[in-house]
Amino acid sequence: MMRKINIFLILVSIIGSLYFVITKDTNIIFVLKDISIIFTINLLYIIKGIFKIKINDGINFIYILFIFMSHFLGVTCELYGQIFWYDKFIHFLSGIITSFIAIYILEKVKNRHNLLFNILFIIAFSLMVASLWEIFEYLSSYYFNVDPQRVALTGVSDTMKDIIVAFLGSILISLSYYFENTEGYQLLTKKFINQL
Repeated sequence: MMRKINIFLILVSIIGSLYFVITKDTNIIFVLKDISIIFTINLLYIIKGIFKIKINDGINFIYILFIFMSHFLGVTCELYGQIFWYDKFIHFLSGIITSFIAIYILEKVKNRHNLLFNILFIIAFSLMVASLWEIFEYLSSYYFNVDPQRVALTGVSDTMKDIIVAFLGSILISLSYYFENTEGYQLLTKKFINQL
């Protein structure tokens, strides 16, 4: 079932983006941003093929859903500009998702002995991804004369808020991870780990 949902989201994203390229996009920057979803939404499948690693359908679903919401709905369908809180919601969600990726890495290397290290790794990994994303946006601004960071409108405020809400998402998952490992609760992270 999850595989069918993944395929559906991929097809909607690609067909929808191609529709915008054909009917709406008027300059090369818009064409590139819309057509790039073909690569980004299939990135996990590309990584699986190159490195011959197994990534389960649940991880694929989380990634594909995030790309669908951030790239297709946010960028292509322009929800970032139409719903004032959508950008912050996506960055908060990215903090949660990257925290789960950090937990996935910790499980794969079987580092379950040092709780403090694991929590710091989860937060640091999430902040690293958020920072790399903001660097990517800055380079896009610099090389393509666009303003995804809204520097002209907000200065560095938008960038800092994006990183802060991603940080808050990682704190939420870190707290869940902490209480599940110290108090034996079954919250978010144990359910995720059990699906690996």
